[in-house]
Amino acid sequence: MDLAGAPIQSVTCYCESCRTAGHAFEHDLGAPRTVHADGGVDYCLYRKDRVRIAHGAQNLRDYRLKPDSPTRRVVAGCCGSPMFLDFAPGHWLTVFRDRLSGPAPEPRMRIMTKDRPEGVALSYAIPAYGAQPPGLMFKLLWAWAAMGFRRPKIAW
Repeated sequence: MDLAGAPIQSVTCYCESCRTAGHAFEHDLGAPRTVHADGGVDYCLYRKDRVRIAHGAQNLRDYRLKPDSPTRRVVAGCCGSPMFLDFAPGHWLTVFRDRLSGPAPEPRMRIMTKDRPEGVALSYAIPAYGAQPPGLMFKLLWAWAAMGFRRPKIAW
């Protein structure tokens, strides 16, 4: 995957959907572990117009938690490795941090912590938000404005 520029944001997500999908990838597809022991999954959010699949697009497979879900998770069919999430109406791709080549930016915030597993205590090393924080939503809006409010379609 070729990514141009810096990500919009780097986050750790604790939502139930991310944990459910991550465990399914590990169990059903034999994928490398993506869910941390505390229930978080690391991502970097990129503008769709800054992502290109350089090779192997024919091996990408969709995975949805529900058939009518607007979010498709895309995995490498050859090894089951999760690659990214595509929220169809959105202008960004949520790329699994482990899929980045080279040094990946550390998460800058934790999101959806209200869904974290019971009993998990979080450190205060980075900000934690129970839902989607306004600052993240502002960064997404700013990126969308920089794209001319376009929503590029992803063919793979």
